[in-house]
Amino acid sequence: MTVALETVLARAGLKVTAHEFLVLVEDAAKRLTPPEADPSAHFDESEQAALTETGLDLSPLDERETDPRARAVAEQTVLRDTALSVGQAAELVGVDSSRIRHRVASRRLIGWKDRGGWRLPAWQFTEDDVLPGLETVLTAMPSDQPALVLANFMTTPQEDLELGDRPVSPRDWLMARGNPQRVAELASVIGTPA
Repeated sequence: MTVALETVLARAGLKVTAHEFLVLVEDAAKRLTPPEADPSAHFDESEQAALTETGLDLSPLDERETDPRARAVAEQTVLRDTALSVGQAAELVGVDSSRIRHRVASRRLIGWKDRGGWRLPAWQFTEDDVLPGLETVLTAMPSDQPALVLANFMTTPQEDLELGDRPVSPRDWLMARGNPQRVAELASVIGTPA
């Protein structure tokens, strides 16, 4: 399994050993809530009835079903592993580390504290700078959303953003110098029920 995992990690461009990756996966899994054998146990009878009327299935997972937490653990692990330190971001952009910390403090970059230092999601950067129009988008994004939610939004094709005849992700849209205000409008409703 180690050779297969190392091959997958290399193809994905992740600079991490199989062991290091598995430690990250274990850490991410521990931070998720433990699985509940009976999801309906979280709700009283009236809440259960309301939820099932809307079409939600509150029955426990079948033995053959994949645990839905697995995808979240994998995504969280990749997000964390590909994130840049303040020093790496400063070197990439060509500024002093204090400028990067200032941008995080003023929400012109987003990040999270991890093991005593800031980690900045890689989707915010190009090969040598900050993503064009990022400031406009970050201003509109709700500040209460987790880094993984924002990363998924920025890297998932959106029907409202098309290049040619195909939907593209907000990141690709900005990389192509699309109007950042269009992405900001979509970003402003992240976490809002449809």
